[in-house]
Formats: sequence, structure tokens, C-alpha cells
Amino acid sequence: MNKPVDLPLDAVNRVREFHDELTTIRQDLHRHPELGFEEHYTAEVVARELTRLGIEHHRGLGKTGIVGVIHGQRSDSGRSIGLRADMDALPMHEENAFAHKSTIPGKMHGCGHDGHTTMLLGAARYLSATKKFNGTVYLIFQPGEEGYAGARAMMEDGLFERFPADEIYALHNWPGLPAGKIGLRPGPTMAAADRVTIHIEGRGGHGAHPHAAIDPVVVAAHIIVAAQSIVSRGINPIDTAVISLCHINAGHQDAMSVIPREARIVGTVRTFKPETQDFIEQRLAQLVSSIATAFGARATLHFERVYPATVNTQRESEFARDVAIALVGEENVVWNLDPSMGSEDFSFMLQKKPGCYLRLGQGGMESGCFLHNTTYDFNDEVIPLGAGLLAALAERALPLG
Repeated sequence: MNKPVDLPLDAVNRVREFHDELTTIRQDLHRHPELGFEEHYTAEVVARELTRLGIEHHRGLGKTGIVGVIHGQRSDSGRSIGLRADMDALPMHEENAFAHKSTIPGKMHGCGHDGHTTMLLGAARYLSATKKFNGTVYLIFQPGEEGYAGARAMMEDGLFERFPADEIYALHNWPGLPAGKIGLRPGPTMAAADRVTIHIEGRGGHGAHPHAAIDPVVVAAHIIVAAQSIVSRGINPIDTAVISLCHINAGHQDAMSVIPREARIVGTVRTFKPETQDFIEQRLAQLVSSIATAFGARATLHFERVYPATVNTQRESEFARDVAIALVGEENVVWNLDPSMGSEDFSFMLQKKPGCYLRLGQGGMESGCFLHNTTYDFNDEVIPLGAGLLAALAERALPLG
């Protein structure tokens, strides 16, 4: 990793002084993964650290969320900034063998939220010690990012009414970038995520007499194949969309000659534009109904809009880029990083506040260490840069002079 530029806003070198302590915290969190709204151990670790640092904090937003509050040397600017880190793990069984592997079967930090939480604690330690800013910093430790909409839950509990940040930032590790690089872009950076559930009703019967039944498995197969034409033949090639039907359930594996009465398909749709999202929902509903009718069956579509697209605002993206360049140099900042078809519930916060979602390179993808992989682990070497970047965003957004 390149040595960061030594500027007044550069907290990286200061964080390096307690890097070992932060690594211990991160690996402890990795050993104790918790799913959305179950982050009791994690919340206790966060609260303990904030208390030790003398940082005011408030618990219970979004069930297990915590917000820390740090006032600068001055507060007459009346301005504030929010820094957000997610805390939850994934329902995955870890296949690593190192000493800090998950101690809870079926749960692991497969996306690096343990590292995100630790980096925000590192930024908190630096900011509470130096207070080199004019205004207020809100440290948002958010539960339930992985499909539970924890950001929305915190907002419903009055997050921005109680802690009215003028702008907000989040940082996610990214194995697709080498350690020491920072990537970001203005505009859409993560896709909207929708959940698709298709229920097919046919007529059960004997596998040896299919003419007397209406086979929902055949209907499901035709729907799965036909759905792929929606993007390839219905969406402008310049636009981007994904339809992935990932699960089908019908019949019983031990009943080789029983045609089931019903089948169920579950999948996801990813888009960036609301009009593309609307089109896919409408076209998929038409396709599901018409194919089922053609086979004498019935089918219904439930299209649940889970997370909106994550859209960075222009000004805040350019601001974050300038801060990143000051830390690591322009050659290590990837501007206009390709958007991801993954999704992120930070999108709810960006619908209410201007801000930017950044990616911190951590490397490892070439060795198979990618997000949501059973052998993934957060790269502790990037903790000082991540914590320093969060702190620098606060210092530059709320300058003393």
C-alpha cells in the first residue's frame, strides 16, 4: 500500500499507531458473526469501545443499531456529517481454518462488515482524540444490511430526525481492487434489488399418465427459459438489467413417479432505472400468466421491491474523490468505477440525504477471496486507510478554518 500524503486531514498514520488493537477487535467480531437484527454481541463491542473513548452514543435504532456523536473543537458551523458502517453477517458456513474463523456454525462474516465496523471505530478513536473539525460527526453502526433493510429500520426509528446529518458516506471493502486503491463514481453505483416469487398451480397425477395431469414442473421450465428473453429482447442493450431465477421447488425427490400439484420459483431482478424495473415487472407478470394458461395451469407473480438503486450525488462524489486523492494520490483513485449489479440498503439513506458510497480495495479476488464466498476474510492491512478515509471525509467536510 502506498504511503498516504501527510496532510492535516490525513488520519491514516495516526490510526496505524493502534492498528494492532483494531485488528484484534476485527478478528473478535469475525469469530462472533450475527445475522440481521441479532447483532447483540457486536453492538456490545461497539458500545464498549465508544464508552471507553468517552463518545456519546445512543442504542436501539433499528433494534440493534447504535449512533455515536462527536462534537468538534467548534460547532458554530451548524453542520454535520454521517459516517455509516454495517454490522451483520451472512447465513453461510465458513470454510477457513485460521484462528479467528467463525465459532458459530452456519454464520460467517462473508462480506467484511466486521471490517467496516472496525474501521468506523478506528475513525471514531481518531476523531474523538483530535476533534479537528467544526460541527458534528454522527457514527452510524447499522444492523441488518444483508436483506433486512436495517438502514430503513433505523430511519423509521427517527435516525435523521434525531441525528440530522447534512451529508452521509459509507465505505465497503472491494476485493476487485488492489489494497491501497479507492473506487467510486457519481450516479448509480449499486443496482436495485427485487425479489421474485412465482407460484404455479397445476394438477397432480401419476408420472406414467401425464396426460391426466397438468405438470407444473414443465410450466416452470418454460417460464424460466422464457424469462431470459425479457432482458435480451426487451431491454435496450445500452441499459443494464439482470433476471436470475435461482430456486425451484416442486414435488419430492423420493417420489419419482408423482407429478406434483404445484411449483414455486424464487429469484431476483437487478436494475438501475425505475422505468426498467417497471417494465420487467409488467412483462414478467404477463409472461408468467400467459405461459401457465397455455398449459392449462395457473400462475401468479409476487414482485417485491427490496432495495432501491444506490445513487451517489454528484457534488458529494466529487468531494469524496478529492479527499481520496489527497490520501493515496490520483493514480490510486478509480473514478467512475464500474457500477455493480449487487445491491445495498445504504440506498435508503441516499434517498433522504446527499452522499456517496465508496469502495476500498482489499485485493484477494485472484485467489478466490470474493464477497459472499465461504473462504472470504477481510484484509486487516487496509484498516488504517479505511478508518483514515472516513475520518478525513469528516475533517474536510467540516473544516475548522
